[in-house]
Amino acid sequence: MSQELGRIERLKVEDFGQGRKLLFVPLVFGPSEGELYEKVQKYWEQVRANVGSLEAKLGGISRLYHELVPAGGEDGLRRLGELSKDIHDLAQALIERGAEFEALEDNVILAEFMDWSRCLAIGLQSPAAISKVYELYNDAFKRRNEHMRDQIDRTLGSGEVGLLLMREGHQVQFPSDIQVFYVAPPVLDEIKRWAREQQARLDEETETDEGETGQLEEDD
Repeated sequence: MSQELGRIERLKVEDFGQGRKLLFVPLVFGPSEGELYEKVQKYWEQVRANVGSLEAKLGGISRLYHELVPAGGEDGLRRLGELSKDIHDLAQALIERGAEFEALEDNVILAEFMDWSRCLAIGLQSPAAISKVYELYNDAFKRRNEHMRDQIDRTLGSGEVGLLLMREGHQVQFPSDIQVFYVAPPVLDEIKRWAREQQARLDEETETDEGETGQLEEDD
């Protein structure tokens, strides 16, 4: 079971125990401006501070992993820059402090997983087609998770600390000898609450529009 590290300054070295450790940082993206942009900027600032405090207690990060990136080293870092400047800057700082960027994904499995995801997203009509595509999607999903687990297990050495950047709800089952810590800066709750409020507002507007449409049809 992972531990939440939203208030890492209260933790002591002995709280962590021995063995391999993996810091899990949820991926958060946002627009280029507006209220959410400010919250996302604050989120990555808090992540950098939390990770820095953890390094002071545990030692430096040895391995860096990021989902959706099937390359390591300079190539992997370049791809991070295409995804997010905030994440790229965090990774660059960790690499300068001695971390190695490891390829987490298999390019073939990732491409297959993304393709089946797109097929499901377009809204298939045939129940038989939906069933078949969903079966293939689940198979790719399982193989992708297994590959990521094996990559972490293979590359994270004894006593090392790794950092994984990945979405929440990933369902990867990490090796049992790796302690997984969930790094949750306080502003993450604000971002989730903002998203829920936006969705509730959108749902309310949709219900209102549907009600007005129904009323117009009755009047006709």
